[in-house]
Amino acid sequence: MWSIIEQIFPYAIAYTIPLLITALGGLFSERSGVVNIGLDGLMIFGAFAGALTINFLQDDITNQLLVLWIGLIAGALMGILFSLLHAFASINLNANQIISGTAINMIAGALTVFLARNMTGSGNIRITSGFVPDDIPFLSSIPIIGDLFFTRTYPTTWLILLILLISSFMLYKTKTGLRLRSCGEFPQAAEAAGVNVRRIRYLGVILSGAFSGLSGAIIIVTYAGEFTGNVSGLGFLALAALIFGQWKPLGILGATLFFGIATTIANVSQVIPELAVIPPILLKIFPYVVTLIALVIFSKSSQAPKAAGEPFDSGKR
Repeated sequence: MWSIIEQIFPYAIAYTIPLLITALGGLFSERSGVVNIGLDGLMIFGAFAGALTINFLQDDITNQLLVLWIGLIAGALMGILFSLLHAFASINLNANQIISGTAINMIAGALTVFLARNMTGSGNIRITSGFVPDDIPFLSSIPIIGDLFFTRTYPTTWLILLILLISSFMLYKTKTGLRLRSCGEFPQAAEAAGVNVRRIRYLGVILSGAFSGLSGAIIIVTYAGEFTGNVSGLGFLALAALIFGQWKPLGILGATLFFGIATTIANVSQVIPELAVIPPILLKIFPYVVTLIALVIFSKSSQAPKAAGEPFDSGKR
């Protein structure tokens, strides 16, 4: 049993990281008061931008690691660009935030595949090389913990964990974090205290776009290696993790890790004899069923931001 855990855990971590950073982006958006269900579409845009950038640069720049990092930056910037559309519609035009996010999800796959075909001749964009997982010196030799957490890890894993720590500090230990949380709870009171609610909400949505775009690009440079026009619905899974984690960074970390492990087990179950006896469909639906049960059980104690999804009317009390 231990050998099975050792085999699948690095893959589970690799799968968890894109979920984690996407859900963290959704956290910033909803904490500011803007519901962003367009995370899946923003991930697709980020994956497209990252794959396209790397595809164009990988033959011209000898330093392939530099190319990969440039691709990640391109993915984040593309996420920001399209998140601004959602921010403008939701904040300036007071549009329905669910419809705005749905529009991003609907346009993402079609637009990126169309652009990919016109720019590369194919709807798919393949990169020749990505990040190579490696062991962390000294730490990987620690019994048990080293085999699980410090063996065959991607550099993006540590980048995202660092972002998680910084985000937690920002949300709960800085004035900006306090203002952002107040805009998602009681924006009228925040405005009365001198907070520019619209600006803070723009910040939250932009961060969600940057993190989602970065997530899409991370998928390309780690375990996917090719843009295909979708991210297998990971944006919606990140939304579920956001709710499951009760809009808290550490809660989201636990929820995404659970999803990552459960999904990895489902994906590799047929090649591991001990798991092959379980029908794959049961393993695939298991995390979703558990999430639905948890949402029903904890619905009364849900800690969703009170003003999330509500248009802000400046001056209204």
